[in-house]
Amino acid sequence: MSSLEQVACDDLKAFERRLTEIIASSHPAAIRWRIVLAVLSVFVAIGAFYWLSDPLTAKVSFINSMWLHPLFSSTSLLMIILFLFGIHRRVVAATIYVGRTREVLFDFSMDCDDHGRLILKPRPSSA
Repeated sequence: MSSLEQVACDDLKAFERRLTEIIASSHPAAIRWRIVLAVLSVFVAIGAFYWLSDPLTAKVSFINSMWLHPLFSSTSLLMIILFLFGIHRRVVAATIYVGRTREVLFDFSMDCDDHGRLILKPRPSSA
């Protein structure tokens, strides 16, 4: 193996190590955001149940109805704010990293698995 091939191999190994490190480090944060989203969704569902089952909901204005049901209104507002700030991207961050990396690696006849390990594909035969 020539020195140029050795440098390229070392670069690929370093790239693979860094990619697996980035993907592995994004999993704990994604799990935390999933838990936050799940808990918040449960509170919104509980609040919505009580809001919709209240007979006063149809008789009072929307603002007054929201004021009478602070659990539903506050958790719904928090859910909207979190989605505006990108909680949906944080939940699937590792998948986004892998997808974008696969797009770039395609030009080099390479791919990667869901953990960031590189997969070398055979070079296409030239016409």
